[in-house]
Amino acid sequence: MTRSHIYLVRHGETEWSLSGRHTGRTDIPLTATGEAQARAAGRVLAGHDFGVVYTSPRQRARRTAELAGFGDRAHVLEDLAEWDYGAYEGLLKPEIERLHGGPWSIWADGAMKDDEGRGEDAADVQARARAVIERVRPALVAGKDALVFSHGHFLRSLAVTWLGVPISSGERIALDTASLSILGFEHGKHVLRLWNRTPYTE
Repeated sequence: MTRSHIYLVRHGETEWSLSGRHTGRTDIPLTATGEAQARAAGRVLAGHDFGVVYTSPRQRARRTAELAGFGDRAHVLEDLAEWDYGAYEGLLKPEIERLHGGPWSIWADGAMKDDEGRGEDAADVQARARAVIERVRPALVAGKDALVFSHGHFLRSLAVTWLGVPISSGERIALDTASLSILGFEHGKHVLRLWNRTPYTE
């Protein structure tokens, strides 16, 4: 198990990730650049033997998995969906802060519930992160690596949950589109082996 890893891939660029709009439930496609990023990530991952492969249900993550060469192996896992931003869906941070009435952080303040009661706080997202870790744990115990395709805020939440530090720590670790990160072990402890590698820039 100590030689096993969880590989994290954020989906490729979308119009909203490029503009900074908060994209949770909205199911928008990759841009042409995002598709190229996904293929580049696939070249880095090519030939690696993964015990399990999971993807968020959103098309931007599923398409990234497909273009990276894992479309036939990636199982959809609802817990890998992006943070549900509720009433803040599709908004830029300045727009959110006007609604919030002052400085706002998703990590400290969570989302505002929308008219249908949708919107998550940090505890909700951390519970999903723990569920993902438990889902991949059998593969890790068997000495296999796991690969997941997901989203910026969720993968940052997953990483800090793995490390056992407060989820607010996710605010301190940026994550670019189509980047590769790796969680693993050292001396029996959960560690960060690699963070935010962007193969398309190399």
